[in-house]
Amino acid sequence: MLRTIDLRGRHLGTADLLAAVPRATAARAEALAAASALVEDVAHRGEDALREQADRFDGVTDHAIRVPAHHLTEALDGLETPVRSALEIAIARVRRASAAQIPASSAVELGDGAVVAQRWQPVRRVGVYVPGGKAVYPSSVVMNVVPAQVAGVGVVALASPPQREHGGRVHPVVLAAAALLGVDEVYAMGGAGAIGAFAHGVATLDLDPVDVVTGPGNNFVAAAKRAVAGLVGTDAEAGATEILIVADGDADADLVAADLVSQAEHDEQASAVLVTDSEPLADAVRDAVERRVSVTKHGDRARAALNGDQSAIVLTDGLEQSTAFSNAYAPEHLELHLVAPDPTDFVNAGAIFVGPYSPVSLGDYLAGSNHVLPTGGQARYAAGLSAATFLRPQQVITYDRDALEQVRWGIVTLADAEDLPAHGEAVEARFEA
Repeated sequence: MLRTIDLRGRHLGTADLLAAVPRATAARAEALAAASALVEDVAHRGEDALREQADRFDGVTDHAIRVPAHHLTEALDGLETPVRSALEIAIARVRRASAAQIPASSAVELGDGAVVAQRWQPVRRVGVYVPGGKAVYPSSVVMNVVPAQVAGVGVVALASPPQREHGGRVHPVVLAAAALLGVDEVYAMGGAGAIGAFAHGVATLDLDPVDVVTGPGNNFVAAAKRAVAGLVGTDAEAGATEILIVADGDADADLVAADLVSQAEHDEQASAVLVTDSEPLADAVRDAVERRVSVTKHGDRARAALNGDQSAIVLTDGLEQSTAFSNAYAPEHLELHLVAPDPTDFVNAGAIFVGPYSPVSLGDYLAGSNHVLPTGGQARYAAGLSAATFLRPQQVITYDRDALEQVRWGIVTLADAEDLPAHGEAVEARFEA
């Protein structure tokens, strides 16, 4: 379990490090082809395609795809008090952290009567996806819906797979979380088809297309977002979970192992990577992982993920090489188990968890941070879900006559230089007698 990638004694450039990164590339390529076909099927056949996909993937037929209001009420009424309390704490914390992500509007006066203002405009309608395959994710309801509400989105619609064991309904805890947040447009549909339905709309369900689709999921959900990108906005592709831990010889091997296993239990496609310059720690972590996998509830699932091509222990010559490898990998979740951690050196990560008392599990639920994060190396250029995901920066330009006259000559000059004389003529028209 956990194969070894030994980088010691090698001088590696960026391309070499990227080549050494453990990824299940074949699985992701297959997911893109399959997801694109499912999205196109929904685009062309709508509800019929969604029902066939529910039967095929979820074992559900004849269910209410658009969730009736009484399903939400019943779910909230039946929610256990401790779960409700924990969700309310999560909502409050994520709401506070999301509010801090709203950029301030500003205005620049470039001269008398010449103003360019910057404002942040929320999108009108958002579709959020909440997974529901191998686990239940009410926390993802919070992580998706709260930032959208804080940003001022007008309508939030939610989709989650129908559950055979619940008679084709969305899982009741997911429904209860939606009800807590006042979301009343909910659909029992899952996977790539749900992403396609949000992007294209489904007339027979009164499902209008959305402007932005967000939410985590497996590699098929992430690939479906790629298939609809351009038609709608999407957050970064939050696919199968990733954890990368950078640790030195003083790290607690059992804590490192616990955190690797915690993410591996999500899905057989999950990635779990340890990067260290200490071979004794690597050996101790491998032993501790084996012990933990053998006793945890979802040990078989975790073992499959830890044995996959996407998981490994990476041995390095020291912290400098460990840091370079981490930045090349650009993990969704990065943990630093170091004597003197300096997160400023780790520039590519969805979220960074510093020290032994900041596990990824904290971020999954109650840190106040968002757990919908970029995977597959996208953290090199993409951000996690935030209130800003639902905002568009817009510039508002206001010039009076005198201000326009001050730059009149420059506009005409540049328009002529670009052989676009009508541009200049549009300005000159304002000063004709």
